[in-house]
Amino acid sequence: MKKSDWPIRWDLLLRYRLIEIIALWEGRLTTNHICHGFGIGRQQASKDINTYLRELAPDNLEYDRHLKGYVPSARFTPVVTKGQSAEYLDLLARHDTLSQTFESLHISLPQSTVLHASRPLGQPAVVRTVVAAARQKKPLELEYVSLTAPDPVRLVIEPHSLVFSHHRWLARGWCREQQGFGNFNLNHIRGLPKIINQRFTAQPAQDDAWNGFETLTLRPDPRLSAAQQAIVAQDYGMVNKQLRIRSRKALVDDALQQLGIHGTAVHPDPLVQQIQLSERDANNHAQNTPRPPHSLETGTG
Repeated sequence: MKKSDWPIRWDLLLRYRLIEIIALWEGRLTTNHICHGFGIGRQQASKDINTYLRELAPDNLEYDRHLKGYVPSARFTPVVTKGQSAEYLDLLARHDTLSQTFESLHISLPQSTVLHASRPLGQPAVVRTVVAAARQKKPLELEYVSLTAPDPVRLVIEPHSLVFSHHRWLARGWCREQQGFGNFNLNHIRGLPKIINQRFTAQPAQDDAWNGFETLTLRPDPRLSAAQQAIVAQDYGMVNKQLRIRSRKALVDDALQQLGIHGTAVHPDPLVQQIQLSERDANNHAQNTPRPPHSLETGTG
């Protein structure tokens, strides 16, 4: 079917995009994904999948009776998406990427653009495996590299959450070798991880740094003039020249780096730094559950 022949109804385009994104990045698509995403019935959702396969991409999906859902075929080729990780990020953030839809409808809109500077999420097969392990609560065996250890090492991790932080995609979970919870960059995984048919040895409730929170208080760089500080305060939506951000403890460093604050280092030019961290208030809302033995916060980014 030609692009010009595609239906251009907004609801259909969005549902077809959801079909492709979920299948490609999570590896299992069911009618429930569409039902919950758009508030439609199972019969309509099933019809959408069948129409997508019949009219747009007959070779993209295969039904897996064991998984009770559709999986991407070896011939999968994006048709209504670009197959980019940014689209999965948009879906996770519940922000629809509609630029192609606007263009196809020839709606007269003001000139605008969105700067996408995020790094790739990783290979779809790797992402699907990580997501599946987290959902099934099963460990992953993988080869991992980092800037501090560039030679691949074998790790077994128990991922409980997927994080997009500071232009990086991270799996948060327990590392059996390091005996601690850490953040693992998906782009640092080499080869295809393998799901191990075992149970987690550590539970997400035991991840104190994940379940605990800190409130970061930011202020304009005091080296700026009063007039400059007022501009910075307005740029960041500060109240009384203060901006408070609540972050999981495990992601505080990433939150500060996104704001251009790197530890205790101060940029020599206040016009570059613009803001400073004035206060950190630890508010640990984690459950008082026992931690695994020798639990450590790992730095494996």
